Amino acid sequence: MTRPTVAIGALGGTIASTSTDGAEVVPTLSAALLAEAVPGLAEIADIRAETLAMLPSPSLDEPTILRALRWAQAAVDAGATGVVLTQGTDTLEEAAYLLDLFWDRPEPLVLTGAMRSPQAAGADGPANLLTAVRCVLAPSSRDRGVLVAFDDEIHQARWVAKTDSMSTSAFRSAVFGPIGRCVEAEVAYGVPAGRVAPLRLSAGQEADDPRVPLLATYLGDDGYVVDAIRPDDVDGLVIAGFGAGHVSAAMAEAVGRIARQVPVVFASRTGSGPTGRAMYGYPGSEIDLVARGAVGAGWLSPVKARLLLWALALGGPPSRQDVLDAFEVRGRP
Repeated sequence: MTRPTVAIGALGGTIASTSTDGAEVVPTLSAALLAEAVPGLAEIADIRAETLAMLPSPSLDEPTILRALRWAQAAVDAGATGVVLTQGTDTLEEAAYLLDLFWDRPEPLVLTGAMRSPQAAGADGPANLLTAVRCVLAPSSRDRGVLVAFDDEIHQARWVAKTDSMSTSAFRSAVFGPIGRCVEAEVAYGVPAGRVAPLRLSAGQEADDPRVPLLATYLGDDGYVVDAIRPDDVDGLVIAGFGAGHVSAAMAEAVGRIARQVPVVFASRTGSGPTGRAMYGYPGSEIDLVARGAVGAGWLSPVKARLLLWALALGGPPSRQDVLDAFEVRGRP
Protein backbone atom coordinates (compact mmCIF):
# COMPACT_ATOMS: atom_id res chain seq x y z
CA MET A 1 0.00 0.00 0.00
CA THR A 2 1.28 3.47 -0.91
CA ARG A 3 1.88 5.59 2.14
CA PRO A 4 0.93 9.26 2.21
CA THR A 5 3.61 11.91 1.87
CA VAL A 6 3.97 14.66 4.44
CA ALA A 7 6.23 17.65 3.77
CA ILE A 8 8.06 19.03 6.81
CA GLY A 9 9.65 22.46 6.55
CA ALA A 10 11.91 23.68 9.35
CA LEU A 11 12.45 27.34 10.18
CA GLY A 12 14.56 26.97 13.35
CA GLY A 13 13.47 27.72 16.89
CA THR A 14 13.81 25.80 20.16
CA ILE A 15 12.66 22.56 18.55
CA ALA A 16 15.83 22.69 16.43
CA SER A 17 18.19 24.16 19.03
CA THR A 18 21.16 22.39 20.61
CA SER A 19 24.18 23.27 22.70
CA THR A 20 27.78 22.21 22.28
CA ASP A 21 28.79 23.06 25.86
CA GLY A 22 25.65 22.24 27.82
CA ALA A 23 24.72 25.90 28.24
CA GLU A 24 23.10 28.24 25.72
CA VAL A 25 21.15 26.65 22.87
CA VAL A 26 20.83 27.95 19.30
CA PRO A 27 19.07 26.57 16.20
CA THR A 28 21.25 23.91 14.56
CA LEU A 29 19.12 20.88 13.59
CA SER A 30 17.90 20.38 10.04
CA ALA A 31 14.40 19.30 9.11
CA ALA A 32 15.69 15.83 8.28
CA LEU A 33 17.30 15.43 11.71
CA LEU A 34 14.12 16.61 13.43
CA ALA A 35 12.08 14.01 11.56
CA GLU A 36 14.59 11.23 12.21
CA ALA A 37 14.39 11.86 15.97
CA VAL A 38 10.64 11.13 16.17
CA PRO A 39 9.91 7.50 17.12
CA GLY A 40 7.38 5.89 14.78
CA LEU A 41 7.18 8.77 12.34
CA ALA A 42 8.65 6.82 9.42
CA GLU A 43 6.04 4.08 9.89
CA ILE A 44 3.03 6.32 9.27
CA ALA A 45 4.15 8.49 6.34
CA ASP A 46 6.83 9.14 3.77
CA ILE A 47 8.52 12.29 4.97
CA ARG A 48 9.90 14.97 2.69
CA ALA A 49 11.97 17.20 4.96
CA GLU A 50 13.54 20.50 3.98
CA THR A 51 15.27 23.19 6.02
CA LEU A 52 13.81 26.56 5.00
CA ALA A 53 15.61 28.71 7.58
CA MET A 54 17.67 28.34 10.74
CA LEU A 55 16.44 31.26 12.81
CA PRO A 56 15.41 31.94 16.38
CA SER A 57 11.72 32.80 16.57
CA PRO A 58 12.13 36.57 17.20
CA SER A 59 14.17 36.92 13.98
CA LEU A 60 11.46 35.55 11.71
CA ASP A 61 9.61 38.12 9.61
CA GLU A 62 6.66 38.30 7.24
CA PRO A 63 8.61 37.80 3.97
CA THR A 64 10.24 34.67 5.42
CA ILE A 65 6.85 33.27 6.42
CA LEU A 66 5.36 34.01 3.01
CA ARG A 67 8.28 32.25 1.34
CA ALA A 68 7.44 29.25 3.53
CA LEU A 69 3.85 29.59 2.30
CA ARG A 70 4.98 29.31 -1.32
CA TRP A 71 7.06 26.25 -0.43
CA ALA A 72 4.07 24.63 1.31
CA GLN A 73 1.81 25.33 -1.66
CA ALA A 74 4.34 23.73 -4.00
CA ALA A 75 4.60 20.70 -1.72
CA VAL A 76 0.88 19.92 -1.82
CA ASP A 77 0.76 20.66 -5.54
CA ALA A 78 3.46 18.01 -5.93
CA GLY A 79 1.30 15.44 -4.14
CA ALA A 80 1.85 15.87 -0.41
CA THR A 81 -1.13 15.02 1.81
CA GLY A 82 -0.30 18.11 3.84
CA VAL A 83 2.50 20.17 5.33
CA VAL A 84 4.04 20.67 8.77
CA LEU A 85 6.14 23.74 9.53
CA THR A 86 8.34 23.81 12.64
CA GLN A 87 9.54 27.05 14.17
CA GLY A 88 10.17 28.87 17.42
CA THR A 89 7.21 29.45 19.68
CA ASP A 90 7.63 33.18 20.37
CA THR A 91 6.15 34.16 17.01
CA LEU A 92 4.31 30.94 16.19
CA GLU A 93 0.83 32.40 16.75
CA GLU A 94 1.61 35.24 14.34
CA ALA A 95 3.17 33.03 11.68
CA ALA A 96 0.19 30.67 11.84
CA TYR A 97 -2.30 33.50 11.34
CA LEU A 98 -0.34 35.12 8.52
CA LEU A 99 -0.20 31.77 6.73
CA ASP A 100 -3.89 31.22 7.37
CA LEU A 101 -4.77 34.51 5.68
CA PHE A 102 -3.32 33.21 2.41
CA TRP A 103 -3.49 29.39 2.63
CA ASP A 104 -5.69 28.49 -0.33
CA ARG A 105 -5.46 24.70 -0.38
CA PRO A 106 -7.82 22.15 1.25
CA GLU A 107 -4.83 20.14 2.49
CA PRO A 108 -3.81 20.78 6.11
CA LEU A 109 -0.98 23.14 6.95
CA VAL A 110 0.03 22.57 10.58
CA LEU A 111 2.53 24.53 12.68
CA THR A 112 4.31 23.21 15.74
CA GLY A 113 7.42 23.74 17.82
CA ALA A 114 8.78 23.04 21.27
CA MET A 115 9.26 24.71 24.63
CA ARG A 116 12.20 22.50 25.56
CA SER A 117 15.26 21.92 23.42
CA PRO A 118 16.03 18.40 22.14
CA GLN A 119 18.79 17.89 24.75
CA ALA A 120 16.60 18.87 27.68
CA ALA A 121 14.96 16.32 29.97
CA GLY A 122 11.38 15.83 28.82
CA ALA A 123 11.93 17.45 25.43
CA ASP A 124 8.49 18.02 23.87
CA GLY A 125 9.51 18.57 20.25
CA PRO A 126 9.26 14.96 19.02
CA ALA A 127 5.79 14.47 20.51
CA ASN A 128 4.56 17.77 19.06
CA LEU A 129 5.96 16.94 15.63
CA LEU A 130 4.33 13.50 15.69
CA THR A 131 0.99 15.06 16.65
CA ALA A 132 1.33 17.57 13.83
CA VAL A 133 1.98 14.83 11.27
CA ARG A 134 -0.98 12.81 12.57
CA CYS A 135 -3.08 15.94 12.23
CA VAL A 136 -1.99 16.28 8.60
CA LEU A 137 -2.86 12.64 7.90
CA ALA A 138 -6.37 12.84 9.37
CA PRO A 139 -8.98 13.33 6.59
CA SER A 140 -11.03 15.44 9.03
CA SER A 141 -8.21 18.04 9.05
CA ARG A 142 -8.94 19.11 5.48
CA ASP A 143 -10.62 22.45 4.74
CA ARG A 144 -9.74 23.90 8.15
CA GLY A 145 -7.04 26.32 7.03
CA VAL A 146 -3.89 26.57 9.12
CA LEU A 147 -3.76 24.72 12.43
CA VAL A 148 -1.42 24.68 15.42
CA ALA A 149 -0.65 21.33 17.06
CA PHE A 150 0.88 21.55 20.51
CA ASP A 151 0.74 19.43 23.66
CA ASP A 152 -1.75 17.02 22.00
CA GLU A 153 -4.19 19.88 21.31
CA ILE A 154 -5.18 21.36 17.95
CA HIS A 155 -5.97 25.05 17.61
CA GLN A 156 -7.24 27.33 14.88
CA ALA A 157 -4.67 29.87 13.74
CA ARG A 158 -7.06 32.80 14.27
CA TRP A 159 -7.51 32.26 17.99
CA VAL A 160 -4.41 30.53 19.35
CA ALA A 161 -1.87 32.45 21.43
CA LYS A 162 1.24 31.71 23.42
CA THR A 163 0.11 32.34 26.99
CA ASP A 164 3.08 31.18 29.06
CA SER A 165 6.77 31.91 28.68
CA MET A 166 8.04 28.51 29.86
CA SER A 167 5.30 25.87 30.18
CA THR A 168 5.06 23.01 27.67
CA SER A 169 1.32 23.75 27.53
CA ALA A 170 1.98 27.36 26.56
CA PHE A 171 -0.56 27.56 23.74
CA ARG A 172 -4.21 28.34 24.41
CA SER A 173 -7.23 29.62 22.52
CA ALA A 174 -8.50 31.79 25.34
CA VAL A 175 -12.11 32.36 24.34
CA PHE A 176 -13.10 29.49 22.07
CA GLY A 177 -10.69 26.78 23.19
CA PRO A 178 -8.91 24.13 21.09
CA ILE A 179 -10.91 22.62 18.24
CA GLY A 180 -9.42 19.14 18.54
CA ARG A 181 -7.14 16.73 20.35
CA CYS A 182 -4.85 13.87 19.48
CA VAL A 183 -5.56 10.90 21.77
CA GLU A 184 -4.00 7.45 21.36
CA ALA A 185 -2.80 8.39 17.87
CA GLU A 186 -6.29 9.46 16.79
CA VAL A 187 -7.13 13.03 15.83
CA ALA A 188 -10.61 14.10 16.95
CA TYR A 189 -12.34 17.42 16.27
CA GLY A 190 -15.16 18.91 18.25
CA VAL A 191 -16.29 21.36 15.57
CA PRO A 192 -17.06 20.87 11.85
CA ALA A 193 -14.60 21.90 9.18
CA GLY A 194 -14.92 25.39 7.74
CA ARG A 195 -13.02 28.63 7.48
CA VAL A 196 -13.04 32.20 6.22
CA ALA A 197 -12.03 32.39 2.56
CA PRO A 198 -8.32 33.22 2.16
CA LEU A 199 -6.95 36.44 0.78
CA ARG A 200 -5.19 36.43 -2.58
CA LEU A 201 -1.42 36.74 -2.62
CA SER A 202 -0.28 38.12 -5.95
CA ALA A 203 2.90 36.98 -7.66
CA GLY A 204 5.97 38.52 -6.07
CA GLN A 205 4.14 39.97 -3.07
CA GLU A 206 5.90 37.63 -0.66
CA ALA A 207 8.88 39.96 -0.98
CA ASP A 208 6.86 43.03 0.03
CA ASP A 209 7.01 44.31 3.60
CA PRO A 210 4.55 47.08 4.49
CA ARG A 211 5.31 49.01 7.67
CA VAL A 212 2.48 48.63 10.19
CA PRO A 213 3.53 49.46 13.77
CA LEU A 214 1.74 48.09 16.83
CA LEU A 215 1.52 50.33 19.89
CA ALA A 216 0.18 49.37 23.31
CA THR A 217 -1.40 52.13 25.35
CA TYR A 218 -0.65 52.55 29.06
CA LEU A 219 -1.70 54.49 32.14
CA GLY A 220 -1.20 58.19 31.45
CA ASP A 221 -0.63 57.75 27.70
CA ASP A 222 -0.94 61.18 26.07
CA GLY A 223 -0.48 60.08 22.47
CA TYR A 224 3.15 61.20 22.28
CA VAL A 225 4.33 58.07 20.45
CA VAL A 226 1.44 58.17 17.98
CA ASP A 227 2.20 61.81 17.16
CA ALA A 228 5.88 60.89 16.68
CA ILE A 229 4.95 58.60 13.78
CA ARG A 230 5.29 60.20 10.37
CA PRO A 231 2.24 59.12 8.33
CA ASP A 232 4.28 59.01 5.13
CA ASP A 233 6.52 56.34 6.69
CA VAL A 234 3.79 53.84 7.61
CA ASP A 235 1.09 51.89 5.80
CA GLY A 236 -1.17 51.58 8.82
CA LEU A 237 -1.21 51.53 12.62
CA VAL A 238 -2.66 49.21 15.25
CA ILE A 239 -3.37 50.31 18.82
CA ALA A 240 -3.65 47.77 21.65
CA GLY A 241 -6.12 49.57 23.87
CA PHE A 242 -7.44 49.13 27.39
CA GLY A 243 -10.42 46.85 27.99
CA ALA A 244 -12.64 46.71 24.92
CA GLY A 245 -10.21 48.88 22.95
CA HIS A 246 -10.23 52.16 24.85
CA VAL A 247 -7.59 54.89 25.09
CA SER A 248 -7.23 58.16 26.98
CA ALA A 249 -8.84 61.36 25.72
CA ALA A 250 -5.41 62.74 24.77
CA MET A 251 -4.50 59.52 22.98
CA ALA A 252 -7.81 59.64 21.10
CA GLU A 253 -6.90 63.07 19.73
CA ALA A 254 -3.62 61.67 18.38
CA VAL A 255 -5.41 58.64 16.90
CA GLY A 256 -7.84 60.93 15.13
CA ARG A 257 -5.03 62.99 13.62
CA ILE A 258 -3.19 60.03 12.12
CA ALA A 259 -6.39 58.21 11.10
CA ARG A 260 -7.06 61.01 8.63
CA GLN A 261 -3.95 59.90 6.72
CA VAL A 262 -3.43 56.14 7.26
CA PRO A 263 -5.65 53.23 8.34
CA VAL A 264 -5.82 52.80 12.11
CA VAL A 265 -7.16 49.72 13.90
CA PHE A 266 -7.75 49.44 17.65
CA ALA A 267 -7.73 46.09 19.47
CA SER A 268 -7.99 44.92 23.07
CA ARG A 269 -4.78 44.33 24.99
CA THR A 270 -6.56 42.10 27.56
CA GLY A 271 -5.83 38.82 25.80
CA SER A 272 -9.47 37.73 25.63
CA GLY A 273 -12.69 39.20 24.29
CA PRO A 274 -13.58 41.61 21.48
CA THR A 275 -13.41 45.34 21.01
CA GLY A 276 -16.59 47.20 21.85
CA ARG A 277 -19.07 48.54 19.36
CA ALA A 278 -21.69 50.68 21.04
CA MET A 279 -21.38 50.75 24.84
CA TYR A 280 -19.20 53.69 25.82
CA GLY A 281 -19.28 57.20 24.40
CA TYR A 282 -16.59 59.11 26.30
CA PRO A 283 -13.49 60.51 24.52
CA GLY A 284 -11.27 57.53 23.80
CA SER A 285 -14.10 54.98 23.89
CA GLU A 286 -14.89 52.62 21.05
CA ILE A 287 -17.69 54.87 19.74
CA ASP A 288 -15.39 57.88 19.86
CA LEU A 289 -12.49 56.10 18.12
CA VAL A 290 -14.75 54.89 15.31
CA ALA A 291 -16.06 58.43 14.89
CA ARG A 292 -12.46 59.60 14.53
CA GLY A 293 -11.88 57.11 11.69
CA ALA A 294 -10.38 54.09 13.48
CA VAL A 295 -11.63 50.54 12.96
CA GLY A 296 -12.26 47.99 15.71
CA ALA A 297 -10.40 44.66 15.48
CA GLY A 298 -13.31 42.65 16.85
CA TRP A 299 -12.15 39.37 18.37
CA LEU A 300 -8.66 39.51 16.85
CA SER A 301 -5.74 40.02 19.22
CA PRO A 302 -3.51 43.06 18.61
CA VAL A 303 -0.74 41.04 16.93
CA LYS A 304 -3.21 39.33 14.59
CA ALA A 305 -5.03 42.57 13.86
CA ARG A 306 -1.66 43.97 12.84
CA LEU A 307 -1.03 41.05 10.50
CA LEU A 308 -4.42 41.43 8.84
CA LEU A 309 -3.80 45.15 8.30
CA TRP A 310 -0.29 44.31 7.05
CA ALA A 311 -1.74 41.83 4.55
CA LEU A 312 -4.29 44.37 3.36
CA ALA A 313 -1.46 46.87 2.84
CA LEU A 314 0.41 44.67 0.37
CA GLY A 315 0.49 46.72 -2.80
CA GLY A 316 -0.31 49.99 -1.02
CA PRO A 317 -2.32 51.39 1.91
CA PRO A 318 -5.94 50.14 1.79
CA SER A 319 -8.94 52.44 2.08
CA ARG A 320 -10.77 52.71 5.38
CA GLN A 321 -13.74 50.90 3.81
CA ASP A 322 -11.50 48.02 2.73
CA VAL A 323 -10.17 47.75 6.28
CA LEU A 324 -13.65 48.00 7.76
CA ASP A 325 -14.97 45.25 5.47
CA ALA A 326 -12.03 42.93 6.20
CA PHE A 327 -12.29 43.23 9.97
CA GLU A 328 -16.06 42.87 9.85
CA VAL A 329 -15.57 39.43 8.27
CA ARG A 330 -12.32 38.24 9.88
CA GLY A 331 -12.75 39.80 13.30
CA ARG A 332 -15.81 37.69 14.06
CA PRO A 333 -15.95 34.05 15.24
